[in-house]
Amino acid sequence: MEEKKLRHLTLAAALSLSTCLSAPLAAQSTETAPMELTFERVFASPGLDGPTPRAVKLSPDGRYLTVLRNREDDRERYDLWAFDREAGQWAMLVDSKALGTGRELSEDEKMQRERARVGNLKGIIDYQWTEDGTGVLVPLDGDLYLARLSGDVVRLTDTEESELNPALSSKGRYVSFVRDRQLWVGEVGADAQPITPKEGEAIRWGEAEFVAQEEMSRHTGYWWSPDDRWVAVERFDESMVGIVTRAAIGATGTKVFDQRYPVAGSQNAKVELFVMNPDGGDRVEVDLRSNQSPDYYNAKDPDDFYLARVDWAPDGRALYVQRQNRQQTWMDVLKVDPSTGASEIVLQEEASQAHSGEGYWINLSDNYRILDNGDLIWWSERDGFGHLYRYLGDEGWRGYQRLTKGNFVVTKLVGVNEQDGHLFYLATSEDDPLEQHVYSLDLDAEGPATAQRLTEPGFMHSAKMDAKGQTLLITRSSDNSPPQTYIADEQGNRLAWVEENALDSDHPYAPYLASHRPVEYGTIEADDGTPLYWEMVTPELEPGKRYPVYFYHYGGPGPQVVNKGWDGALRQAIVDKGYIWFALDNRGSANRGVAFEQPIYRAMGGVEVRDQKAGAEYLKTLDFVDPDKIAIDGWSYGGYMTLKQLQADPGLYAAGISGAPVTRWELYDTHYTERFIGTPQADAQAYELSSAIPDATKVTDPLLIIHGMADDNVVFENATEVISAMQEANVPFEMMLYPGYTHRISGEKISPHRYNTVFRFLEQNGVTPPE
Repeated sequence: MEEKKLRHLTLAAALSLSTCLSAPLAAQSTETAPMELTFERVFASPGLDGPTPRAVKLSPDGRYLTVLRNREDDRERYDLWAFDREAGQWAMLVDSKALGTGRELSEDEKMQRERARVGNLKGIIDYQWTEDGTGVLVPLDGDLYLARLSGDVVRLTDTEESELNPALSSKGRYVSFVRDRQLWVGEVGADAQPITPKEGEAIRWGEAEFVAQEEMSRHTGYWWSPDDRWVAVERFDESMVGIVTRAAIGATGTKVFDQRYPVAGSQNAKVELFVMNPDGGDRVEVDLRSNQSPDYYNAKDPDDFYLARVDWAPDGRALYVQRQNRQQTWMDVLKVDPSTGASEIVLQEEASQAHSGEGYWINLSDNYRILDNGDLIWWSERDGFGHLYRYLGDEGWRGYQRLTKGNFVVTKLVGVNEQDGHLFYLATSEDDPLEQHVYSLDLDAEGPATAQRLTEPGFMHSAKMDAKGQTLLITRSSDNSPPQTYIADEQGNRLAWVEENALDSDHPYAPYLASHRPVEYGTIEADDGTPLYWEMVTPELEPGKRYPVYFYHYGGPGPQVVNKGWDGALRQAIVDKGYIWFALDNRGSANRGVAFEQPIYRAMGGVEVRDQKAGAEYLKTLDFVDPDKIAIDGWSYGGYMTLKQLQADPGLYAAGISGAPVTRWELYDTHYTERFIGTPQADAQAYELSSAIPDATKVTDPLLIIHGMADDNVVFENATEVISAMQEANVPFEMMLYPGYTHRISGEKISPHRYNTVFRFLEQNGVTPPE
């Protein structure tokens, strides 16, 4: 890559810049004639969003800033770059193509990447600084390398098997990884040895079980103590977990995998936790089963719980474990003596009942921090919104101080500067839930602290900090500005760009600025009066003409689709084809509080369908919308929503696209499904009402089903069940299946194929722009 095309600023140059916002996109849009975006260009390289750095980190001494940067000629391949903050220079630290072997990853690593949502990436996808700041541990093509700042690269492993979950110990003395279901440890530069036994195909050490990876955002199964004295290691036995025979049907053959997949209502893996020395000696089992409340845990099966989170105290003298009951309505925080494994409950959290009617669940979070003095910063939805609290002392954490309060949601604990007494967090704006900002507050203030907003209005922000909470790394974007990443001080003042990504004449998106259309936002009311936010992008409207609508939806818990961040070029490509883009966040979506999310509890496929229907009915009132040409499209939960919407309201929509849908919730995994709908044994009626199979024959509108034939998340049986039901009833539909693809069907060639298929389907069914 040429240096001039990187558009990076040196520290000195960055400091000379004013801190004003980027010029509006419309002002930067010059006299160039509009160019229509094609799906082929949307997914080609270089990416139209501009450079997209990942895994931005600071070296332990703060001198170097490192980042994974994708290539201009291959948007999915990442190399490791370093910025010397003293010299003000960028340099490539590790070239993934030059160093990589091209060796195929093991099936275990492929599946881990799928569950971490990075299965499409190539090259370097993660790395870790050494404690002394002289180098970084780099996993690449299934092996491990130690890259020194001097330019030397030492290969640490060279095996056919992949080294999973690689990590340096806290002090950097040891390198560790999982290979062949065992945890391996060795001093840096020496050969690693397994420190856990090999116990057969169904027992794994040092890994996270399937539901932890897929649904709990816990991707590791071992944790080093701060002083390198101990390592806590998960052991799980999945011999009791049911097997789904997954046929990874490819273009030139089929591989059959017997995948342990815990479907709703079935047994989970048995999870245990041990503490041991770096050589595997002095192993003790952590008591995870004591003091289980009979009101929340399964008295007949004390192993029927979830290991949610594991953390060491800053001084390494205690281990803290978050234990969640199977129903996900209760959580215990256990304090563990690492020398004996004995545990005691020091904090308990119950699902919020505030404004929630019949019940709620605990949303797992990483928004907590154990301070050096033993205090705990803790995130909870107990008052109906996600907020931060400070528990005093570590001997039970009984008393607490409230840190944030209001009708907004704290979405991330960004960092804590314990020396200066400042805490930093990310939250939705109380005035506008479609924006997120970085805030700080004084931890040592007497009485309630006043939060200070550190970021500019008009943007969506994300942020992270160094371990000491001294430097902010902020990414911002808006409808008119692709993501920009910069370093800021504790007051939010920008010190240097990590990636300015300015929409200038050299930007990949520059040829399409002239046709870039603005986004409009608004609200409509749900049937109970709740405001529902929507977003809309229209082509340049001509008087008297009516336009078709591409109505995108997700609908399930978790994502917030409607926000004021950059939404990429795909939306504009659809608008360029003459369609109106429309999306609406129904009740059940995230970042609006408990009362907004709770209505789907034990009622999936109900309130979401009604809310999306309200969006369609609103569209039909607009004089520039063709009421007979509203098409819906969704993926995963959104694919499920497409089926339920077409079944509930025949004739309301002109056509529907159902991508990788869950069709019967008994086929989906325990942790996700049971959180919202209970078990098939205890809540059979809820499962029956939520299923997309019984009413499959009620679909009368054109339907296109899309599914990857090697999907290990929403297994292919979900598609075959609804396909079979419609075929047996002689109900017409269309389908597009992708051999060899999992739940993520994406790539430079395959993504355009998918979207061209969608729009050919719409055209064939008359959902077309006006002449």
